[in-house]
This record gives sequence, C-alpha cells and structure tokens, in this order.
Amino acid sequence: SRGKNEARRLRVKGLVPAVVYGGANEPAAVSVDPKEISRILNSRTGHNTIFQLSVTGASDTPVMIVDWQHEPIKESLLHVDLKRIDLSKRITVKVPVVTLGDPKGVKLQGGIHEIVTREIEVECLPNDIPEQFEVNVAELSIGQSIRASEIPMIGSMTLVNPGDAVISHVVSLRAEETTTAETGGTT
Repeated sequence: SRGKNEARRLRVKGLVPAVVYGGANEPAAVSVDPKEISRILNSRTGHNTIFQLSVTGASDTPVMIVDWQHEPIKESLLHVDLKRIDLSKRITVKVPVVTLGDPKGVKLQGGIHEIVTREIEVECLPNDIPEQFEVNVAELSIGQSIRASEIPMIGSMTLVNPGDAVISHVVSLRAEETTTAETGGTT
C-alpha cells in the first residue's frame, strides 16, 4: 500500500517505505529494513552496491539504491528509491575519487593543494563498478593538475564527465597574496 498513513505504520513497525522501479516491470511499493539499507550505504561501495531484493510473490531482483531521505533531526531513514538493474546492460554511476600522497608543490614550493572534483561519472557494466578511483598527486608542482581523462578506465568503463574536468591541482599562495595586496593598495 501507499500513502502517508501507511508510511507511518511501516515506520512504527521498524520498517521504511521504498519504491522499486526500472526494467520491464511496473514500479512497486515495498518496505525495507532500515538497518540493512544503512549498512549498504555505509559499506565501501556505498550507494553503488548492487544487491538482491526479495519481494513476496516475485523473484529476487538485483537492485541499486538511487535515492534516500533522512529525517533531519534524528537522522533516521524515511524513504528509499531502488532501481532494478539488468546485469547485462551498461549503467551510469558516480564513483568517488581519492587522492594519495602530498604534492611536491605543497611541500617544496609552498603551494596549496585543492581537490576540485570528488567523484566522476562513468558508464560500465554493473559488475565492473569500482569502489573508488585512486589518484597519486605526489608529483604535482604549482600550476599542474590532474584531469578526469588521466584516470585509467578498465574493463567496460567509459568516462562520462568531460575529459578536461580538473580533479585536483596545486595553486600558488603567493600569487593570491600579491593580487590581494595590489587591490588593497589601490583602493
């Protein structure tokens, strides 16, 4: 069943209302265990985790968490959107990007390391979704950057983001201070 009253009844029972959609089947209202959903969201693969959903009267279906809502004060889960996944078709997902190392431009040249993009979109088969991309930034000097096209795509992966999107770069602190001093002195 659907509706505000049914959602309240489910939450009192310790369950959370959810909707399953996608594929050839019609959208269906289901209830899920919030502890299991939280465990999946806090796992290493997070919302990109594909798991089997058991629905009474239907066969198990591979699904992925697409959206979720938390209660703002108590942080309890209020609602979950699940998408049916066809394991033979390509899907688009956002994958976290993690930087490794300390850039030379920071240690030796006094620059600032900025992480511009913390996740990138890739298209791949569901079984090829990586947990994260790791990017070594140890060799970056001031004025250098790492772009999305430099992240190696393996298996069935293709990059959806523009290739020139900056992931991480090192900028000069001195240039910013000089600019501020010049504008401050002319005022």
